[in-house]
This record gives sequence, structure tokens and C-alpha cells, in this order.
Amino acid sequence: MTTLNIQNSEPQGGLSWAGIKKYFFLIAILVPLVQVFSAYQTVTTEAAGLWLWLLVLINVVIVPVADVIFGHDTYNPTQEQEAALKHDGFYVWVMYLAIVAHWLALITTAYAVSVVDLPWYHFLGAIIGIGAMHSVSFAISHELGHRVNKKTQTWVAKFATAIMGYAHFNIEHNKGHHKHVATPEDAASSRMGENVYKFALRELPGGFVRAWQLERSRLSRQGKPTWSLSNEIIHSWLMTLVGFGAMVFILGLQIFPFLILTSFYGWFQLTMANYIEHYGLLRQKLDNGKYQRCEPKHSWNSNFRLSNLISLHLQRHSDHHANPTRAYQLLRDYPEAPQMPTGYPTMMMMTLIPPLWYWVMDRKVVAWAEGDMNLVNMDGEAKDKLFTRYHKKPADQNSETAEVSL
Repeated sequence: MTTLNIQNSEPQGGLSWAGIKKYFFLIAILVPLVQVFSAYQTVTTEAAGLWLWLLVLINVVIVPVADVIFGHDTYNPTQEQEAALKHDGFYVWVMYLAIVAHWLALITTAYAVSVVDLPWYHFLGAIIGIGAMHSVSFAISHELGHRVNKKTQTWVAKFATAIMGYAHFNIEHNKGHHKHVATPEDAASSRMGENVYKFALRELPGGFVRAWQLERSRLSRQGKPTWSLSNEIIHSWLMTLVGFGAMVFILGLQIFPFLILTSFYGWFQLTMANYIEHYGLLRQKLDNGKYQRCEPKHSWNSNFRLSNLISLHLQRHSDHHANPTRAYQLLRDYPEAPQMPTGYPTMMMMTLIPPLWYWVMDRKVVAWAEGDMNLVNMDGEAKDKLFTRYHKKPADQNSETAEVSL
């Protein structure tokens, strides 16, 4: 199937991708507004719960198909363009407005499921739709959470994670994941041979414990108690308590299971994203006991155009880990970085079927390691099996090369 070619450079007298790309980031606002529209239609039309599947349809079908049609985004800004992009407030306001729209979508959907008598399967559609939306909330919180020197943006990052009660995300991500990424010590880096369900049982509690320990240590150094308003995790928890409490007070206690289930599914969306981003990739330990510096080769990338816009360039993951404070509009494409075959939505769905995931990705990991399984981050229980199946010693490679030359 051919892909649509969109110009990356500035043509003479024409409209280029460089010139219009910024406005396509407004998709981050459009996603929750689609959910608001679905909630409205659920309350006002006879079709009722069918509308609650609209965002699911977009995430599962429309975005993957559009990625195939529109292909890869290989555009990188020039140095002159970077200077202008860096100080353009448009990109920050997109995130601010998107988070307001996300909360509005959650509130309107909660209202819809509380006043309309829905069968269980349409209730499930509402949960999956909101969960898919939460994955975009995480992308926005992730971006703002790295703006450590800009207090307003870090507070909005807390407001973004509060929508699903994942208060510890930015602390764990910034101070834990970025330090230990692509090593066995990192709860948020998946191992080859480890399926997404096993990974979730390790990553979800592991991330919380690490974040709490990091915050407790920070407060201890300042002579402050862990349980205080100086604890940044508690800030986001209080936002969740106020938001969820207000909805329960207004809509009734029956809405509480919906809020909890959408939150849990939002957490799992983040787990799926973490699972695909560093699967099997390993930084080597140096003679001094430290791990080598994180390089572009230690993150899986996917540069499909539409899904990359929706995720605020999160799929340009190599540049993000190499330059954590670089704003999303400046993140660059690394063609030499390991590449996933599709965008995040399709890859995340693929994780749900472990045999399919292994069939697609294990061979890519082996190719990345050039057959040396000592260079791969592997699940302990699967290690022997993976070594037997895939390991190819350098000596064997040299022997085969000699045979071919003969």
C-alpha cells in the first residue's frame, strides 16, 4: 500500500509540512472533545451507548489505518526553526487546553453513564474509551512533568495525572525511569520474554514504591515529614479526591465504580506504553559499576505521522531519553534508532496477545543485539529458552563468514 507523500521542506510559494505541522498538535484537544460529543449523543439520541464506542473505534481502527496512509514523519526542524519553536507559547497552551478538555470528557461521560440505563457492554465501551483518552493525558503530563523549572507547568502535570489517580507518575518517571532505563533495575523497562501482564505486576507496584521512596528521601533531606503538603504525590492525590469526590456527590455513589475502572484502565494504558518503549534493550554495565550513558539505540521508536501527533512526539522516544528536557515540538527523528513496525496504538494492542508480540518483536531484539543475547535485557524465567533459540556467538559468526568466503 502506498503512503501519502507530504512535503517536509519549505517549497517556493507552497504550503509545507514544516509550516502547518504545529496546528495538527491540536489533535490532543480533539481527542477528549470527541469523547464529550459521544457523551452528549449518548444522552440525547436513541442510539445511546453505541456512541460510547466512537473513541475506541478511532483508536483501534482509524488511527492505525491513517498511520499507514500518511506514513512516517521524517521532518526535523532546522536550527533557525528550533529557536522559534522553543519559545512559541502555542505548544504549551495546546497542553493546558487539552487537560481541561480531558477533565470535561471524564465528567460528561460519567454523567452519561449515570443517567442512561446502559447494558454492560456499552458501559465497557465507556471505560475503554476513557482509558484510551487517559493515554493522551499521560503523554501531556509526561511532557509538562519534565519542565522542572516552570512551576505552572509542573502543577498542570499533576492535574493531568490526577484525572486517573496516578499521582506518583512524574516523580517515578523523571527520577527513577530516566536514571535506570534499559537496565534490570528499572521497573518500567520490559524484558525480552516477559509478557505485558507479567510486566504490569512488576511495573505498577514497583513504580509506586520507587516514587514514594524517592519523595521520602527528598523530604528527609529537607527535614520535612513524608506525610505533609510538601509531598508532591499528595498534591495530585488531593486533586483526584476533590474531582472524584465532587462527581460522586453530584451524580451519586453508583458512579464510583466507573471512575475506579477508568482509572485502572488508564494505568494499564501507561503500562502498555512503557512495555513497548524499551522491550529487551539493555545498557551495558561499565568497569566502574555504572551503566553506559543512555543512547538513541536504547529506545524503540515509531515515527508514524498521526499517532506521533496524538502522543506529542512521545514515539520519538530515543531523542526524549537523550534530551529529557527538550520540548515535544523539538524532538528529532533518529533513523538509526531501533524502529517498531507500527505506531503506538497498534503496538499496544499487539501486547495483549503475547505470542503475536513475541513473533514480531523478539526477532527485532535479536537483530538489534546482532545475535549476542548477552546484550539483551531478558526475563529470568525465559533466559535459558531464549539463549538456546537465538544466541549466536561471535565465533560462530566468524566461522560462517569464513565458510561463505571460501
